Amino acid sequence: GAENFCVHMRAAAAASSRLPPTACAARLPLRRGSRPGLASAARRGFLASPVARHGDFEWQDAKSPDEVVRFVIVTRDGVRRDVAGKVGDNLLYLCHRLRMSGQVPEITLEGACEASLACSTCHVIVGDGHFDRLPEPSEDEEDMLDEAVCLTASSRLGCQIVLSKELEGMEITLPAYSKNFYVDGHVPEPH
Repeated sequence: GAENFCVHMRAAAAASSRLPPTACAARLPLRRGSRPGLASAARRGFLASPVARHGDFEWQDAKSPDEVVRFVIVTRDGVRRDVAGKVGDNLLYLCHRLRMSGQVPEITLEGACEASLACSTCHVIVGDGHFDRLPEPSEDEEDMLDEAVCLTASSRLGCQIVLSKELEGMEITLPAYSKNFYVDGHVPEPH
């Protein structure tokens, strides 16, 4: 039983690494219940990295007060909310954090395409005093803004805004509504 299994697994490991069975057996000792595929991968130096999800950085707090960026978000209902993020935060993912953590539950910035520049559901209106401080929008962003509803001269996609100290005091207004052309009537939830 177990011995035949180990012999079979040694032969399979040897075939997969293109080594003669004796060489493999010498370098890959097998015990009952061991997994030769994993041992072989470790021997060849394969590594696994931890899982990273979109927006993980935004779930971390600022490491120092110098990293904090304070600004205002005006919700779809016209309520002004003072919020804070940190340098390097993506506005879309920060809004997801603020909503999911309960800090500002009325922020409904969807981001249906998960920041891949394939929709306009994270459309925001940037206050005039800070609009010119943002980098120029890419052609892809401009193409998606063409699809946005409630478009203004200072419209941007939230997924393309990365917070910096220059944006301290910025005002972001959520448009009266957004349109997800894939799922009309969908209640926006972060992915």
